[in-house]
Amino acid sequence: MLKRLSIVTAATVIGASVFMSGCATKVSRVDTSEEIALSDRWNAKDSELVANEMITDMMAFPWARDFEMSNNRRPTVIIQRISNKSSEHIAIDTFVNDIKRAVIRSGKAGFVAGGEERTELREERKDQELNSADAKQQGQEKAADFALSGSINSIVDEVGKKRVTFYQVDMKLIDMESNLEVWNGQKKIQKLQEKSKFGL
Repeated sequence: MLKRLSIVTAATVIGASVFMSGCATKVSRVDTSEEIALSDRWNAKDSELVANEMITDMMAFPWARDFEMSNNRRPTVIIQRISNKSSEHIAIDTFVNDIKRAVIRSGKAGFVAGGEERTELREERKDQELNSADAKQQGQEKAADFALSGSINSIVDEVGKKRVTFYQVDMKLIDMESNLEVWNGQKKIQKLQEKSKFGL
């Protein structure tokens, strides 16, 4: 009886060890350009692709060329607001930075700081005036020529083990002087997630 109990205990310990080793976490470094979609939710690749495609479309319109011809300089853009109206948390700051990079890399327009970033820069200039011999002067900021705004919306449709998530990103560019809308863009993404038949 005692021998049988020891065999059962040993088998239990071995089984637990195998189970624990099977549940071990493995972490690997992967190329950041590679998309790893663990779900149908908005991810870093969506942010990058949407920003690049929409800004490429925006720069294909004549507003930047016309402005440069009339003013002998490249236009400056400020991001007014990008709103998340979707059903999930989206890192808007990441999307905004992807937009900024796409605009700057186009070589056709520049960005001016807005919101908290602008306030912090003004505070830094005030500090320089008090403590630096070569301080940057106040009142020399470049005003924005165009304001960019937009929103991210989503619709989720789910039946059984299938779920479709639809994202729509709308953006527009406004001439700050005339209030004319010089560009309006839209990008749609649709994702299908299918759960395994053997899943819990």
